[in-house]
Amino acid sequence: MTEGLFPRGRKVRVVSTLGPASSTAEQIRDRFLAGADVFRINMSHGTHDEKKVIVDNIRALEKEFNRPTTILFDLQGPKLRVGDFKEGKVQLKEGQTFTFDQDPTLGDETRVNLPHPEIFKALDKGHRLLLDDGKIVVRCVESSPTKIVTRVEVPGPLSDHKGFNVPDVVIPLAALTPKDRKDLDFALQEKADWVALSFVQRVEDVIEAKELIKGRAPLLVKLEKPAAIENLESILAATDAVMVARGDLGVECLPESVPPTQKRIVERSRQLGKPVVVATAMLESMIKAPAPTRAEVSDVANAIYEGADGIMLSAESAAGDWPHEAVNMMHRIASYVENAPGYIERVRFTPTPAEPTTVDALAENASKTAETVGAKAIIVFTETGKTAQRVSRARPVAPILSLTPDAEVARRLGLVWGAQPVQVSTVKTLDEAKKLAAETAKKYGFAKAGDKLVVVAGEPFGKAGTTNIVDVIEA
Repeated sequence: MTEGLFPRGRKVRVVSTLGPASSTAEQIRDRFLAGADVFRINMSHGTHDEKKVIVDNIRALEKEFNRPTTILFDLQGPKLRVGDFKEGKVQLKEGQTFTFDQDPTLGDETRVNLPHPEIFKALDKGHRLLLDDGKIVVRCVESSPTKIVTRVEVPGPLSDHKGFNVPDVVIPLAALTPKDRKDLDFALQEKADWVALSFVQRVEDVIEAKELIKGRAPLLVKLEKPAAIENLESILAATDAVMVARGDLGVECLPESVPPTQKRIVERSRQLGKPVVVATAMLESMIKAPAPTRAEVSDVANAIYEGADGIMLSAESAAGDWPHEAVNMMHRIASYVENAPGYIERVRFTPTPAEPTTVDALAENASKTAETVGAKAIIVFTETGKTAQRVSRARPVAPILSLTPDAEVARRLGLVWGAQPVQVSTVKTLDEAKKLAAETAKKYGFAKAGDKLVVVAGEPFGKAGTTNIVDVIEA
């Protein structure tokens, strides 16, 4: 065990996607040591048996380092794809007519099968189809229940199973496909710490998923459709966390609209106290190169200055040539930014006034008290994780040590800004809590003897929803 190194002092969480470049026990351990706090398991690829091995490897790592480690299962969602071509690929030319139909025969330069009948019912003249991540743009000139005739506006090569987006209309597709339902059952059996829902369009998608989950894991909604942005308030109210999924969002929305949309999502999520992750193409050049561009470093830093709870690597750590270096670069950028002059002031540009609840009043008070007395850490005793999340929402200067007897709660807090999770034994009295707070802060190097600490707790201990104490103690 490497006691003293963990929990990390860094506040923002680094999310590392696992894949061909990082799925063995040795590779996962390496990414953890490089700086990964959360491991994302992408359910778009691989079998359940393969995923179970990955989960077991992560849980073994957790035992080795005595540190709760977070697993995010990411459901594929209704990914839309074209059918197959006779030659595997065609070249679409500007101005030509190209047809999508429900004929299962192999496609050619004039047509291809589109195995999604819902699209034919929803598309009208003038609507766009974006193919291969927006590299090809076609516009509908004629539609019927069995055929969509389009004109090519942006040409390019189109090959088998390429994905497509329909940005101009809400498609009547459920966010959970039959595959997603099976994957969700598997994720819950494996005690997923978080479940991510892809291609959400409406609040009803979120409600359906929550009803299936039945409280067994918190839900993170990926915001990647224009319709989701239009329904942002209702979706945020229903979900437990969100992800700014800039890949598909950048395909379906104007590129110049993505940065302000990101800032809006991060700001609103923070005001509501919902964890928010910024994802996609953060260090994209590191898929092939050992170092990022300066623009990418600035992009990551900006998300950290916005106060995002997490920053995520996708292909960089899943399939890239430099996965260790990519994870470590995220860690280094975050550590440097968080220690830079003016960091906390910039994070607090987003106002997060306390809501009229006891826990918010105490969370706000704990942050201000820690700053006033120069406390080295805020120690939060939490049964469900909610108190730790509300303290995190205030974005205090002092690090937050979140002490809980529940392993599942500790793992879930791994996605929350600054809320360093530590699983501890149950305490029964305030004196026991103060003693444990001081011991834990010293054990993990957050304080030394005589340093001041702020303790947030609730009596009676062991009961959820009783937070009623903020106290200053000495380590």
